[in-house]
Amino acid sequence: MVVIVALALGLALAIQAWIVKPYQIPSESMEPTLDVGQRVLVNRFIYDLHDPSIGDIIVFHPPAGADNGTECGVPHPPDEACPRPTKEESSQNFIKRIVAGPGDKLSIKNGHPVVNGVEKTDEPYIIPCGSAGACNLPKTITIPKGMYFMMGDNRGASDDSRFWGPVPKEWIIGEAFATYWPPDRIGLL
Repeated sequence: MVVIVALALGLALAIQAWIVKPYQIPSESMEPTLDVGQRVLVNRFIYDLHDPSIGDIIVFHPPAGADNGTECGVPHPPDEACPRPTKEESSQNFIKRIVAGPGDKLSIKNGHPVVNGVEKTDEPYIIPCGSAGACNLPKTITIPKGMYFMMGDNRGASDDSRFWGPVPKEWIIGEAFATYWPPDRIGLL
């Protein structure tokens, strides 16, 4: 019996470490897609098989300083999104949507990403930005090689890459692919 329990525990820990891990949504930044307290499953190995894509909802470690405010890695004008993160990785876990990838040119208009000159207005999953300063960042930045720009779906209430910069691929934990709690929100993302 002890061997069976030990094997079951070892298997469960291995699955969480390398395959699928559950996470709880800590804030309203991804509403209405994900509510506070909702739980998601994250595929931890998918990005070993292919690169992240625009539109993916991912769990990742933000740059150091992101969890304590809006610390950008370089000085930048107020009409520009943060172009570079701090060099250190935070131990916190964030969940956001990828809106731009390596080499993309990005600005923000009315809370929508403008990627390579094309404004993405077909975003039925967002809460509109409103009039906050980060809703309009017209100066274009280029996403560095190997990095991804994240935004929450609740554009006016999301602390995201607009403030602390893009995230290196190495800091991405995995892609959220399903919700499992509460029962009325069970489904694929």
